[in-house]
Amino acid sequence: MDNWRVAVLGDGGVGKTALAVQTYDPTIEDAYRKQLVVDNRMCFVEIIDTAGQEEYATLRDQWIREGQGFILVYSVTLRSSFDCLGKYLQSMKHITGGRPIFILVGNKCDKTAEREVSKEEGAALAQILGCGFIEASAKTAQNVECLFMNLVRSLRATRGVTELNLPNGPTQRRVKMSKCVIM
Repeated sequence: MDNWRVAVLGDGGVGKTALAVQTYDPTIEDAYRKQLVVDNRMCFVEIIDTAGQEEYATLRDQWIREGQGFILVYSVTLRSSFDCLGKYLQSMKHITGGRPIFILVGNKCDKTAEREVSKEEGAALAQILGCGFIEASAKTAQNVECLFMNLVRSLRATRGVTELNLPNGPTQRRVKMSKCVIM
């Protein structure tokens, strides 16, 4: 079983805590922790819920250091939260010293009448950033588990080993395949 620490980043009021609470396992104190089965493998995801306000920038940097993966959240009902995603991306890149593993999430997609950021804009930004993208609603739980599952898949892929299930008679045999680069 693998364990992942995921930091949720974004401006105040975009629904970071609401997304984390959707995954909360009430048997574990003072931590947002979720047990998931992703591609037939169990994992635990510990969610670091960061504060979006500038006065917490120092703490946010510490949370980024502790994270293995990131959820970059904006509200589809608040253009300014979309426009300032660059500062969080820059912090992630600077602190991790490389290419962070993250997914872009447009939260509050259930509020269609209040939408200020189109799904196409979110998808286009994700393509530019080279990350996954999903629209979710913490209020209705739409796509919340899916976003965590997609992030876990991305994190597992960075380990350099991919696991495949190949049929071997009536049982399954796991085969590990190393990634290779052909130059």
